[in-house]
Amino acid sequence: MTSTRSLVRRAGLVATAVAASLVLAACGSDSGSGSGSAARTSASAGAEDTAGAHNDQDVSFAQGMIPHHQQAIEMSQMASTQASSAEVKDLASRIQKAQDPEIKTMSGWLKAWGEDVPSSMPGMDHGMDHSGSSDMPGMMDTEDMDKLMDASGRDFDTMFLTMMVEHHEGAVEMATTEKEKGRYGPAKKLADDIITAQNAEIEEMNKLLGKS
Repeated sequence: MTSTRSLVRRAGLVATAVAASLVLAACGSDSGSGSGSAARTSASAGAEDTAGAHNDQDVSFAQGMIPHHQQAIEMSQMASTQASSAEVKDLASRIQKAQDPEIKTMSGWLKAWGEDVPSSMPGMDHGMDHSGSSDMPGMMDTEDMDKLMDASGRDFDTMFLTMMVEHHEGAVEMATTEKEKGRYGPAKKLADDIITAQNAEIEEMNKLLGKS
């Protein structure tokens, strides 16, 4: 009798253990499935956010700021041989080093978005047409660029600083619009960086011009 009860008890324990393991397995399966599904949904949403996280303003910002930067680089390249002031040469060098990587970054965005990347490279060809430059704030026209190209020494220093202040002010205006109306996070961050850096350089250039 005792043996029979013992067998029944063991059988009951085994059945309970099996049932418990099946419940746990089912819970684990449900949990895993749920987590996997949630992860897939999250990843999918993340991809969509990244792909669709830009608007027309972001595109306009990149397409406008690329040639704007290119012209600043062109102007800065002149300083290496035409400026007389070490401060102007140093500033020009810093402008080139800062803006060239930004051009590459913005070009990468446009390519990823399937948008046109401005192909003109003012720094590579001074003879290019600047007639359309007035569409963007602070851009120099062909006559301005020719005057700068023909200048040297202190005349160049003064002309370069005066033009670059105006050029930077235009870039700050464009970047401010991007911060207010853009959607793409990295573009808005770059716009903020441009505002900070170029406002500081404007102050530096005004000091060199004796305006502050």
